Amino acid sequence: MSQPIVKEPWEIDLMRQAGRIVARGLALLQERVRPGVSTADLDAAFEKHVRDSGAIPTFKGYRGFPASICASVNEEVVHGIPSHNRVLEEGDIIGIDAGATFKGYVGDAAVTVGVGKISEKAQKLIDATRQSLEEAIKVVRPKARISHIGAAVQKYAESRGYGVVRQFVGHGIGKDMHEDPQVPNYVDGLDPSRYDYTLKPGIVIAIEPMLNEGTFEVMTLKDRWTVVTMDRKLSAHFEHTVAVTPDGHEVLTRV
Repeated sequence: MSQPIVKEPWEIDLMRQAGRIVARGLALLQERVRPGVSTADLDAAFEKHVRDSGAIPTFKGYRGFPASICASVNEEVVHGIPSHNRVLEEGDIIGIDAGATFKGYVGDAAVTVGVGKISEKAQKLIDATRQSLEEAIKVVRPKARISHIGAAVQKYAESRGYGVVRQFVGHGIGKDMHEDPQVPNYVDGLDPSRYDYTLKPGIVIAIEPMLNEGTFEVMTLKDRWTVVTMDRKLSAHFEHTVAVTPDGHEVLTRV
């Protein structure tokens, strides 16, 4: 397995700036989420924010993806394509995944928010997914292992009855959005020799748990992008870009 790219302090500073652009953009979109808004409206707002900030929307054109954000509603797990035809309704939940490239370095983050008044079960799923990310971030420090991250997510999520998506995982990040190492959100059945790195200062990773109300199993729709839960139950997604520091970690995608 190839080794993660260790970033210099000046590189992490650029990633910090990219991360702040993403964080502010996601905060802007959360204010705009309401019934009657289309996912294309959210996409346009994010792209404008990023370009006005002197950055480039990372997702647009990435492997052919047509938009600046992924907008995944209800049973959609990740990679939902924004559309003028997808209009948010009261009670929906929407996962918004977004990235910005600033002076050649990437920030990547995601949130899931409710549209208007949502059900108690939907809110519990959102809260659990957000907290599973926080539990994972807590373990990031020098000499910790990638498996500690997955164990933290899986333990928290499954103790609350949620399925942890296995088909999609977190990742290293830097000049490219996806770098080594892969960062699974689970540990059951994984081969440590293939993925289990020891963290050290300068490694930057994107941690992104995806929790499902039901089964962890997912499938990709005919558009070749949108991933949905196999049982069509709700899914939520949160993500932060996190740098390993000499004495712990720094989240680069907080406002």
